[in-house]
Amino acid sequence: MASVVDICNLALAHLGDDATISSIDPPEGSAQAEHCKRFYAIARDTLLQLHPWNFASKRIALAELTNTVTTWDYSYAVPSDCQTVVSVLADDANDDYAGRLIPTDTPYFPPVVVAGSYTPQPYGVEVDTLGNKIIRTNQEAAVLRYQALITDSTKFDALFVLTLSWHLASMLAGPIIKGDAGSAEAKRCIQMMAGYLQTAKASDSNQRNIKPEHIVPWTSGR
Repeated sequence: MASVVDICNLALAHLGDDATISSIDPPEGSAQAEHCKRFYAIARDTLLQLHPWNFASKRIALAELTNTVTTWDYSYAVPSDCQTVVSVLADDANDDYAGRLIPTDTPYFPPVVVAGSYTPQPYGVEVDTLGNKIIRTNQEAAVLRYQALITDSTKFDALFVLTLSWHLASMLAGPIIKGDAGSAEAKRCIQMMAGYLQTAKASDSNQRNIKPEHIVPWTSGR
């Protein structure tokens, strides 16, 4: 479990900086702490958006709002910690790939199936007049699967921490090293981050066991 300060010091070490900071909130007073305070959050948040990380995945029954449009049947409030909407599901769907059990006497329009994978319910994300995010969909009693904005660094897994440290180092390189040397170091750090990102994504994906239900086109409407 790494603290924010641990991640920042690891990023500085990648750059060959001997400084060891003790706080970035508030910054302790050193230039390194000021730079880490400036770039840490954006490095973290952009990395969170690059993959549906297991530690940030959440599922919640959405709170229905008064629907004010005619293009969608239902409107729901977006959870306050939602960073990225992944899918809108029926309340009895096991996962994004599981079809919904429909009683035989209920009219049913089958989901869209592309390359054998069930596509979740259509939706749109909009902003109301007060600036609040709203999910529009035709799904009654909708459940949202989403990526939360995780700010507690102790929730990050080890490969994410390592990837984040290189991502942060790429942003720190210019301000700390400066000039052409700083630009070259930033590029090196980006390359290192990209390599660790692929490893981290593969490891994270291997922790799931979701087998798409295969539905051929000529049977999907039955």
